[in-house]
Amino acid sequence: MRELFRTNDPTAIACAEALLEGQGVVYFVMDVHMSALEGSIGALPRRVMVADSEFNRARRTLLDNGLEVFDE
Repeated sequence: MRELFRTNDPTAIACAEALLEGQGVVYFVMDVHMSALEGSIGALPRRVMVADSEFNRARRTLLDNGLEVFDE
């Protein structure tokens, strides 16, 4: 799996999830439960991961819809 992007913004995560689901891209959001360690202040970013084979399609989907993603 490759990291597609990371953010502290829960709305960006929700938007990315909706876009990826709409395109049929399988993804996994990591670090969702890290708030228990950080005290629920939202300081640690969540990471959206996709399979290597889906990375380019997922990246293009998010870029086309205005979300910033990591470069290849």
